[in-house]
Amino acid sequence: MSRSTQQRQALGQSLWLDDISREMLVQGRLARYISDLCVTGLTSNPTIFANAMENGSFYDEAITRLARRRESAEELFFNLALEDLTTAADLLRPIYDATHGADGWVSIEVSPLLVHERALTIHAAAWLWEAANRENLFIKIPGTPAGLAAVEASIFGGIPVNVNLLFSREHYLAAAEAYLRGIEHRIAAGLDPRVRSVASIFVSPWDAAVKLELPPELHDRLGLAIAMRTYRAHRELLATPRWRRLADAGALAQRLLWASTGTRDPAARDTLYVEALAAPDTIITLPEQTLLAFADHGRPGAVLPADGGYAEAVLEEFRREGVDDEALAARLQRESAAAFAASWQALMLRIDRKSAQLTA
Repeated sequence: MSRSTQQRQALGQSLWLDDISREMLVQGRLARYISDLCVTGLTSNPTIFANAMENGSFYDEAITRLARRRESAEELFFNLALEDLTTAADLLRPIYDATHGADGWVSIEVSPLLVHERALTIHAAAWLWEAANRENLFIKIPGTPAGLAAVEASIFGGIPVNVNLLFSREHYLAAAEAYLRGIEHRIAAGLDPRVRSVASIFVSPWDAAVKLELPPELHDRLGLAIAMRTYRAHRELLATPRWRRLADAGALAQRLLWASTGTRDPAARDTLYVEALAAPDTIITLPEQTLLAFADHGRPGAVLPADGGYAEAVLEEFRREGVDDEALAARLQRESAAAFAASWQALMLRIDRKSAQLTA
């Protein structure tokens, strides 16, 4: 057991692996991370699957089998991804049961090409949820305007949602609003309000985006300031009369999730974000390399202050340097959505080529 990961678990923060591959499942690495490093969930995205399918031959047999059905690259991908994620969900199911559904989750993303398509996203989320047939699986939906409308509809439909591509306090509050409306509609319709959701705040892209424009003393500080400000908004929302009414009716709080926590600055500690984002009742996702680094030499870190601490003072420093955090949040969301779409298209081409090679 790692002392660092045990301490974080004792604090009440869930450690989720931001990675998956068939190799990881076949070789038992995920099982070891669950038993030895306190991992209690995982997330995936097109880039993660693209990297997994690029390396080795672990998917060759499945691709050959599925390609003979004459499925499209997208259909073939979702079949492969669901095979991996349902296996992972079954590994994590004891944690899901022991925590009464608070933990033990996996996530799968709708096609990134649907980022601006409300109706198609709603349909895709429902199809994936039904196809997976696992209670402990989140459907990832982006926090864009069309995505948020789909989040509200999916929550009303009883589908657990991981709201993705959130970069700021305002993005988080919009995601929380979509979740609350979905739950309120369920209560009004006489439906069970206990539908789980998480809101994923991306952290490291902030610092990567401004590094070249700022003096060294401001490096690697912006993402954490945004996170602290968002954490304050989250805590304040849970104290509102509106939320208390929903909680009294049986609703479950949408959990805050810290995403993109791998350190991109080679001059910074490889565990920088994980150490700084300690907060009870939240989730933190870690790429495999970051998880191993934190387990090996992670420091406890101070707990995030519920009042946002020094976040506003730090953000004011960045504004004096010309950083418009609201405009940058919008840019980061657009760029990340475009990057996921590019990864998706490259993945589809790779699957097509591999299918052709293996069935030639």
